[in-house]
Amino acid sequence: MPGPNHAPRGGFQKPKNMGKTVGRLLGYLTRSKLPLLAVLGCLLVSVCTNLGGSYMMRGIINDFIWSGCTDVAGLAQAIVMLVGIYLIGCLATYGQAAIMVRLAQRGVNRLRKDLFDKLQDLPLSYFDQHPHGELMSRFTNDADNVQLALEQSVVSLCSSCLMFVGLVGLMLFINWKLFIVTALLLIVTIQLFKRLGGRSRKFYQQQQAALGDVNGNIQEMIEGLKVVKAFTHEEKAKEEFKKLNETYRDAAQKANYYSTMIMPVSGNLMNISYALTAAFGGLLSVLQGFDLGGLVVYLNYSKQVGQPLNQISQQMTTLLSALAGAERIFEVMDTQPEVDQGSVTLVGAEKDANGTLREFTGSGRPHTWAWKTPRSAGMSLVPVLIGPDDNPVELGQAVREQKGLRLLAPHQDSTDGIWVRVEPDGTLTEVTDMAALVNHGWAWKYPDREGKNTLHIIRGTVRNVPGEDFYLTELKGAVRFSHVDFSYVPGKRILKDVSVYANPGQKIAFVGSTGAGKTTITNLINRFYEIEGGLITYDGIDVKAIRKDDLRRSLGAVLQDTHLFTGTIMDNIRYGRLDATDEECIAAAKSANAHSFIRRLPDGYNTMVTGDGANLSQGQRQLLAIARAAVADPPVMILDEATSSIDTRTERHIEQGMDALMEGRTVFVIAHRLSTVRNSNCIVVIEHGEIQEKGDHQQLLDQKGRYYQLYTGQFQLS
Repeated sequence: MPGPNHAPRGGFQKPKNMGKTVGRLLGYLTRSKLPLLAVLGCLLVSVCTNLGGSYMMRGIINDFIWSGCTDVAGLAQAIVMLVGIYLIGCLATYGQAAIMVRLAQRGVNRLRKDLFDKLQDLPLSYFDQHPHGELMSRFTNDADNVQLALEQSVVSLCSSCLMFVGLVGLMLFINWKLFIVTALLLIVTIQLFKRLGGRSRKFYQQQQAALGDVNGNIQEMIEGLKVVKAFTHEEKAKEEFKKLNETYRDAAQKANYYSTMIMPVSGNLMNISYALTAAFGGLLSVLQGFDLGGLVVYLNYSKQVGQPLNQISQQMTTLLSALAGAERIFEVMDTQPEVDQGSVTLVGAEKDANGTLREFTGSGRPHTWAWKTPRSAGMSLVPVLIGPDDNPVELGQAVREQKGLRLLAPHQDSTDGIWVRVEPDGTLTEVTDMAALVNHGWAWKYPDREGKNTLHIIRGTVRNVPGEDFYLTELKGAVRFSHVDFSYVPGKRILKDVSVYANPGQKIAFVGSTGAGKTTITNLINRFYEIEGGLITYDGIDVKAIRKDDLRRSLGAVLQDTHLFTGTIMDNIRYGRLDATDEECIAAAKSANAHSFIRRLPDGYNTMVTGDGANLSQGQRQLLAIARAAVADPPVMILDEATSSIDTRTERHIEQGMDALMEGRTVFVIAHRLSTVRNSNCIVVIEHGEIQEKGDHQQLLDQKGRYYQLYTGQFQLS
């Protein structure tokens, strides 16, 4: 549960695997070995000068004070030496603190960067299962606790341990008999720390949980303040907050009571120890000749020996809390990233005067794109006949002979050889122009999920040159779902046997009730989630064979929940394509009919957008999202309720711009307003994850089924 930004004193659980977490955390510090060694050296010097300076008092008292020596020069020299030792200790303390702060800042900076980079690689399903506030606390609370522990607690803990060991060693060296008295009271003090610390830790955990409830309630009330006021529930909100606040107060009061009790009780015990030690030491001085300087130094050490124990107790709690936070960070970093085994990439392409496809080598932005498929990808190109039902049929031997075609290759089924035409006189002529193979097309041939070879038609230009280790196929935007099944949670199927296709340039609309699976279908195209069964192809290529970044670069999306980033209006439009010029962004805004309202803003396109566009209306935000998709200029567009927050008058104004945006593109539209999908090539009615009806507007009206009932108002979309 998120807590305050300062280090907690017991509100977090201990790490599950302390050794592994400490090892990984030290890895962020030990990348710079020399500064770490410098910290260790300064730490040793600081502790030694502290202990050594105190021990020098023994000689000063015995040689110059108690003996009544008049050697003022010797006394002055001893005092100067003592001051010098303490100055060296001060410099060492400053040095280790300054170096450790830099090391901790750099280490946590790298830790945050690695965590942020990891989040970019995680699948959307991970964010569905983990609340955003929980992930944010990794960057704030957990990372801050780690930073504070590295800056202060680690050094303080090491210093306290060294100091305690040094004090005990010197006390035994000075007089082991006196140490027996001190040891008895040290045992009592340690037991006190253990009991009071345990009680304090218990209530601090309750305090942290209560604080999380208070913070959550405050955030919820602020975000929903309009709803609270609309229903006049201010008094109820005050009452709920009062209860949560009182629960937090009670837990904090008990936690701080036991925590603050430790210092005065331990201080009094140390005073009692000091008094008993002084009395016993005095007896030893009178009866056994124990030197006065040794007694004074020992008494000084006896007052100091409890401080390292108290610091160790406090720093251990902070350190364990930081380690638990680091462990939670590492749990996120150890999560399995988004799997991407695709080998097909998207490249810029161009066609020469003969229509031959090749990779784009010019300057600027290419106007044609192609899929670059390695020959080792498990896919092969085959010539096919295209039937009237748009299903490819592989060009068999008989058809080849009829057309006078032959493939010269090492293996009969290979397609990587040279196509030739058999002339009447029996001579062979190489066919270099694929268009010369009249009345046939090309298809991808690869095994489906069951291992059976299947054919998938290619609608664009194909480059298949012997000797090149790749194929080029023109990106056209043909998308096909074949018997697709999908579940967010295993055992609870969302989509069941969904089959639908969109040819290049077609507009496919999905209508249905909320939760029917419309948005899920579009999320599967760009592989935000992986399907359980069936096949999704993009230009005949299984989308799992396409590298995810290249797949998503070819898609544009306007989502119902519009998100704008902190920056200018121009920056938010350019987010669709980072290399877009200002002129291209303005043209995209005009096509989305956003230009008129942007011009009326105080700073036009340079107006700052903050708070996810809080200074804009919902309709204006959605127009910017449409402009952002337009500037990306993708061949396939996904519009998920893209006009849901735009009034009907504005909707009519942007219809022409949207039509221009969709021209020549494959478009998937999700809409509740049936008036916006009438001109679609195909309307798919989906309910409970199953397709009920498919057809264009008039065909579905003629069927007088579900779509007819929805369109005529006999049923309402819920």
